Amino acid sequence: MDEIIIYTDGGCKGNPGVGAWAFVMYSNDQLITEQSSGVVYTTNNQMELTAVIVALRSCLKVNPKKIIVNTDSQYVKNGITTWVHNWKKNGWKTANKKPVKNKELWVELDQLNSKLNVTYQWVKGHAGIDLNERCDTLVNIEMDKLS
Repeated sequence: MDEIIIYTDGGCKGNPGVGAWAFVMYSNDQLITEQSSGVVYTTNNQMELTAVIVALRSCLKVNPKKIIVNTDSQYVKNGITTWVHNWKKNGWKTANKKPVKNKELWVELDQLNSKLNVTYQWVKGHAGIDLNERCDTLVNIEMDKLS
């Protein structure tokens, strides 16, 4: 498989609160899979990270040449493309010398990222982008199941 395109989303009702994540995966304009799940007590950022992690775990099975992850989370995009390098150099501490929040998720995402050829793109949430909206719908369905 040459290229996989992924859209991800995560959300919470309350932050922390009931949350969920979702991703939709395409290749050659065809749906490969979509997955989602909910969590009784979590944060929005944890769900945004989990969506990408679970999607990339799925990619390991097919080992595509290129993966494009579309996320509406600046936290995820900036974290994995920019901030993670300094966090690792600083012993997983922020610029303010505080422990990085969600370190376990960041470590896993960084490990997956190192095994795959991933490009991250930020997309505006709730802007009518079909696959991003589909992820949002899946997130809300999962949260409704737990509410």
